[in-house]
Amino acid sequence: MKKLIYIAAFILCAYQTINAQHSNSVKSDSLFKDFKTEFMWDAKVKISGMINVGESKRGVRRVIPITGGTFSGPKIKGVVLPGGEDWQLVRPDGDTELNARYLLKTDDGHVIQVINQALMHTDTQSRAFYCKSVIDLEAPTKSPYDYLNHAIFLGTLTMPVLKPGEEPYVIISVYKVL
Repeated sequence: MKKLIYIAAFILCAYQTINAQHSNSVKSDSLFKDFKTEFMWDAKVKISGMINVGESKRGVRRVIPITGGTFSGPKIKGVVLPGGEDWQLVRPDGDTELNARYLLKTDDGHVIQVINQALMHTDTQSRAFYCKSVIDLEAPTKSPYDYLNHAIFLGTLTMPVLKPGEEPYVIISVYKVL
């Protein structure tokens, strides 16, 4: 019986602690209300012809090779290395999930891995285009870019209208969540 009382007391204390933590996080209205970001860079990412993998059990699969490009921001600049790919899934609801993996090489010779997971949606009535992403950056730890390993990054994707004869590309803007 004494053991049951101890167990009940432990459960009650644990519940109150968890409930108090939850209450404190919920009451803080401004904690996640207005995220602030810092612009990191724009990347002009060159792409080549789409490879249509075809219909799958999850939707239509396609792959877009990344062939190069450039990037620049206030603290960093360089080139997009060829060899990356953007694996896409066009879902049955019409949205497209993008999962890109590629490398950046800074002007001072450091290579940064980029994994960019995005969602593209076009509203059928207003034709409004939405494309936002979560970006994972992996920089060399003993480099001036180690700070990229210690933050969350969000991105946008813009598909510009190409001029005649211009190579296809997209603009990826990267922002650090503060």
